[in-house]
Amino acid sequence: MAADDELLLPLPPGLLETGKQGLDEVEVATEPAGSRTVQEKVFKGLDLLDKAAEMLPPLKFSRNEDLEEIASTDLKCLLVPAFQGALTMKQVNPSKRLDHLQRAGEHFINYLTQCHCYHVAEFELKAKSNSAENHTANSSVAYPSLVAMASQRQDKEERYKQKKELEHRLSEMKSAVESGQADDERLCKYYLLYLQRWIDIIFEEIKSIDQEIKILRERDSSREASTSNSSHQKPPVKPFILTQNTAQIKVFGAGYPSLATMMVSDWYEQHRKYGELPDQEIAKATPEKFRKAAQQQEHQEEKENEHDEQTLYRAREWDDWKDTHPWGNHQNMGCRVHTSPTKESQAVLPSLGSHFSCVQRRQRC
Repeated sequence: MAADDELLLPLPPGLLETGKQGLDEVEVATEPAGSRTVQEKVFKGLDLLDKAAEMLPPLKFSRNEDLEEIASTDLKCLLVPAFQGALTMKQVNPSKRLDHLQRAGEHFINYLTQCHCYHVAEFELKAKSNSAENHTANSSVAYPSLVAMASQRQDKEERYKQKKELEHRLSEMKSAVESGQADDERLCKYYLLYLQRWIDIIFEEIKSIDQEIKILRERDSSREASTSNSSHQKPPVKPFILTQNTAQIKVFGAGYPSLATMMVSDWYEQHRKYGELPDQEIAKATPEKFRKAAQQQEHQEEKENEHDEQTLYRAREWDDWKDTHPWGNHQNMGCRVHTSPTKESQAVLPSLGSHFSCVQRRQRC
């Protein structure tokens, strides 16, 4: 019975098509990525692709073979790791996000390694580093020069043009392949272009995976640092009553059993142990330092007094000068002021002992 079930299993290309269909449905879904419907499609597609990956070894895909030695209908089976990585990226679980990213990266690296061995496209495959230190050093962003930035921009433009041309050629050949009218040579060319298209997609995905992994690790390290800092903080102080002697402790302890009591000396000793006294870290001053400080303070006060006397003297001189020089105020602006004694003033003010009074007479200038 088990042998009959194995014979009824579809070939890996059939599983691959079903898994790819699930990926396409997830890509075009209008529902949120974390919805139950979308996640069920993701899990179902991953299950089918895992079964297809388990059935790939009997097909004897050897990395020592050339691309021409693989049958045209079996070329699509090389896409299994790419689809596995793409669906793994669609899983939504914040607590396992780092594991999903690492697993998707492994699938993508596996796909790129296969394509590199079969010479599907010419690209440089860098060695993978598992150590965290090397990952941090390699992922650190350096400031590129203008020449490097210009070359990167040119490479992006060329890749964009190649991507558009590749998609255009695939769209032209897609109808013939799906209808079954394409011959073996045309079918091989179509799948080869499809493999190259996914190489470009995976390079972009790996770049985003590296950036997201870096962000997640920095977030975890900051959380660990904050947790360690909070663990070193001293426990909060409970309310208590300060007393002068032991007798008061007994009295307040009997009347207020819910509040802790301690003497002033105990409170001082407790704060001294934690290093929280205001003058604990200040060095003890010598008598000579006190004497110098007092002298400096007296000298400063003398300077301030002298300055105050000079300022007061200048202010008084200025007031006297304004009294004797009234020119320029708002009452006689633009006029000359003359003062002269008159007979009327001498007659009116004899009791004050004045011989004359000053009468201001304004004359137009």
